[in-house]
Amino acid sequence: MKYRFLLILLLGSYLIFGFVFPSLANSGKLFPAQVIHLQTEKPRYEYLIPNQIAQNPITPNQTDEGKALYAVGRFYEAAQVLEKAVQQYRQKGEILKQAATLGNLSLTYQQLGKWTEARQAITESLQLQGVEANTSTNAPIQHRQQNQKLLAQTYTIQGKLLLSIGETENALQSWQQAEKIFVEAGEISSSIGARITQAQGLQILGYYRSAVKILQEVNAKLKTQPDSIQKVVSLRSLGDAEQIVGDSEKSQKALQESLEIAQRLRNPLEISTSLLSLGNNARTSDRTTPALKYYQQSWEISPSALIKSQAILNQFSLLVDRQKYTEAQAIIPEIQTLLKQLPPSRSSIYAQINFAESLVKMGRGAGKNISSVAPILATAIQQAQSIGDTLAEAYGLGGLGKLYESVGQLRPSQELTEKAIVISQGIHTPEITYQLQWQLGRLLKAQGNIPSAIASYNVAVEALQNLRSDLVTVDQNVQFSFRETVEPIYRELVALQLQDPTFTTANKQTQAKILDQVRQHIEALQLAELDNFFREACLQGQKILLDEVVDRDNPTSAILYPIILPDALQVIVKLPQQELKLYTTKVTESEVEQTVTRLRRDLIDPSALRDVKRRSQQVYNWLLKPVAADLAKTQVNTLVFVPDGVLRNLPMSALFDGEKYLVEKYAVSLSPGLQLFAPKPIVKQKLNALTAGLTNPPQQFQKFSPLPAIKREFQLIAKAGIPTTTLINQDFTRTALETKVKDAPFNVVHLATHGQFSSQANDTFILAADGPINVRQFDNLLRDRDDSRPEALQLLVLSACQTARGDKRAALGLAGIAIRAGARSTIASLWQIDDESTAIFVGSFYRELKKENISKAEALRRAQLELLKHRNYSSPGYWSAYVLIGNWL
Repeated sequence: MKYRFLLILLLGSYLIFGFVFPSLANSGKLFPAQVIHLQTEKPRYEYLIPNQIAQNPITPNQTDEGKALYAVGRFYEAAQVLEKAVQQYRQKGEILKQAATLGNLSLTYQQLGKWTEARQAITESLQLQGVEANTSTNAPIQHRQQNQKLLAQTYTIQGKLLLSIGETENALQSWQQAEKIFVEAGEISSSIGARITQAQGLQILGYYRSAVKILQEVNAKLKTQPDSIQKVVSLRSLGDAEQIVGDSEKSQKALQESLEIAQRLRNPLEISTSLLSLGNNARTSDRTTPALKYYQQSWEISPSALIKSQAILNQFSLLVDRQKYTEAQAIIPEIQTLLKQLPPSRSSIYAQINFAESLVKMGRGAGKNISSVAPILATAIQQAQSIGDTLAEAYGLGGLGKLYESVGQLRPSQELTEKAIVISQGIHTPEITYQLQWQLGRLLKAQGNIPSAIASYNVAVEALQNLRSDLVTVDQNVQFSFRETVEPIYRELVALQLQDPTFTTANKQTQAKILDQVRQHIEALQLAELDNFFREACLQGQKILLDEVVDRDNPTSAILYPIILPDALQVIVKLPQQELKLYTTKVTESEVEQTVTRLRRDLIDPSALRDVKRRSQQVYNWLLKPVAADLAKTQVNTLVFVPDGVLRNLPMSALFDGEKYLVEKYAVSLSPGLQLFAPKPIVKQKLNALTAGLTNPPQQFQKFSPLPAIKREFQLIAKAGIPTTTLINQDFTRTALETKVKDAPFNVVHLATHGQFSSQANDTFILAADGPINVRQFDNLLRDRDDSRPEALQLLVLSACQTARGDKRAALGLAGIAIRAGARSTIASLWQIDDESTAIFVGSFYRELKKENISKAEALRRAQLELLKHRNYSSPGYWSAYVLIGNWL
């Protein structure tokens, strides 16, 4: 069962029917103590029970009491009150009141993680309404409409429940049903709210583009209507969604419009909430000064102590992040005063935990200052216990355990962590499970209990797998946090598995089994990185058995997984008809990164040949020298690397063994993971190419140099005997490219134009005459063809692109384009090279590709060798820039 992130737990606190939603980008991701952007909007609590039904309640203030308890996050007590109300309505035979209260009770159970009870309550509510609907067909129109509203509201709550327990598609159906009923009842405002709810659900699924589309449609409908709170909220939801998908400028525009409407309505609460979102937008865009200003304004304007605390906590954490400790210190007393004003609730408890985390980060929680932070967490835990909020208690205990871990008090830290784990097990929340299990794993490792540590890390990884689509909603500013709080779990687990004494003493078969687990962890990490790059869980990996890939389908290929660990470079190798084997080189992570970075720089400089050979031989000695003897005993002619970290920016064909470059002995291919590119043999087809290019960039992109040899490049492709259709210069637009791809059965798309690969999706693009085509747009351009059709895209060639300078993870952009294009194979340049040498390379590559029984990897190798032998282009800077990603066959 796949449970959703903390967002789902928060959605209920803002009762869906007020249509006031927390920002997806800022709703409590990861550990609450690590949340950078707090935004928990004060809701307008509109319970299911309509006023007409709620008249003359059995106990005058019982329903109001339940509302009030829910509103402040005291869910345990709210549930007790609502349970009594249900019983009383049942005894009186008041079916609609009972049904409405059951809906509210289900919502409250969801907050407590009581999923079985929540499902029972919502099911009973719907059953009661079904009975009422069947017996009231002659009821007055007003009464029938009231029943419809109640039913639609109940479907909305059911949708939230289904989303929480992982039945997302069913959740969307419930929300769609709610929207339909609202429309039939003439509740246009509520139907629009239901559309917003659907958009929230799509975002949780990872379908951010679809969510943005819905919100754009909603805002288009609201545009002609008078200013309203719903209009403010809808625009704010759109702005937050656009921020998640990386459209920062559009996000800012929507949020600014939301603010302006709130100001015209003179609603301080909505004004302050929109200012809070604008602050988060500015922070994400690395505009520190405006962000601090927005937070300050939100804090000054808001009538809500909770919003005030959130604004000032965001301001505080931003100051800490920017190391402006004097300014941060100055607002601590104000934060403490605000937190004391908040009544015990989940939101106030999370605020305290976040405050403690920021204090620790600032240095106040280390060593002798532990006493200044521990009481804050202790108070949060005590308050969570007092209101019966076990989830908040688990977070508090975990935060306190982390604090003790930071000062080396391992035993009390382990006791607190284990207690938090026990509590969290009862509420099924993987978003806390992976953090707590990672924390416990670290503690066990520090105490030398490696087997138990590995077990904890495995549980953490399993929870992360369940949270894949939620991890990608981390905004741009928190991507570094992704590398701090997600990536280390995989790497630390891999290190533990490879360093475990039981591994070193195990037989070869057992070792191979462990190594297969390790390489799967590395592939899972790469998948998570790409999800984070795209900001949506759009990738579906498939289970790959290496024995089948190599022994059965590719007996002349070897697969190598280089893994960079802090104190060693580990290489897992699969050779034909052999078990997985590990080759270890003792070298520090920093030395690997420095050497590879310098080698990458030297490769671009034709005059640095001596340094290239020296450094490339060093990398060869680390990666391939240990396995060279075993490789020589096989019939392997192709090496497939699944590179790690900084190695992804390096063309492996340029590695030097002291006598020859690797390309002189092997065809070389790269893969971001075999689970993404199935290396299965394909039927040889007649090549039919669509070529598109720009000899001169558009006026506004004059920083890119002209590419005059493109016409000759295209002529050489045609001369190789490949039918081509060409779009060049002004004819090469995004629309024209899309039209041609759809209308004709091209299986090769060759783009000769400037482009850039970056670790940020927004900065990864190729250039057309009408401007950049972003990596996300490739999905629409090239992926309409089903892979099973004969004209499926076999090959995408990008012949004049480059990786962003100074970006260690720029190859993520290259992998992103390869995946987004839907091509089985992609050939691209890691840096822009001589225009004339590119034409020679391209002509040679296509001539070789036309030959019988020549794989793409071998065609690439032969084209590179032709340049290597050319008197003007023998330097690796000319021929090694080209890499093959994906299917190498």
